[in-house]
Amino acid sequence: MTERRIEAAAGFDEFVSDRGGALWWAAWLLTGDAHHAEDLVQTALTKMYGRYASCENDRHFEAQVRTTIYRTFVSWWRRKAWRSEVPTEVHPDAIGVVDDDPALREDLLRALATLPRMQRAVLVLRYFEDRPAQEVAQMLGIPVGTVTSHASRGLKAMRLSTHLSDTEVDS
Repeated sequence: MTERRIEAAAGFDEFVSDRGGALWWAAWLLTGDAHHAEDLVQTALTKMYGRYASCENDRHFEAQVRTTIYRTFVSWWRRKAWRSEVPTEVHPDAIGVVDDDPALREDLLRALATLPRMQRAVLVLRYFEDRPAQEVAQMLGIPVGTVTSHASRGLKAMRLSTHLSDTEVDS
């Protein structure tokens, strides 16, 4: 990574730390929901991440991010599916924290080890490091669609893994 990219990444992180709360508040005022507000801010920041280095200062970048928040909100609002989302108790694609159970952690590591290298890398970056698909694609040098495909196949393989089976085998 070049020196300029490192500085831009550090500047972006500082911007998010300083202005993230205000951006979330604006998004919450639009959506009326804390979770939708977080999604909206994250989506806007993801869209704008690559433009941070080209902005004159944080004030100009914030204006662009806010514009992106508003435009994304309008885009989401037009889609009926976004308004009719219903939260559920079960998150089939979520991988839980296994720090409390060393045996489960071992099983998870074994199941991950059975995956092809690219699927494993995508799952770790997407779900353990909580990185957006676009960032994963950029990091791995592959298209975003390929990231989605690897994530889908990897999650399916993890669900079917004998290492993570909920049923116990009788001796």
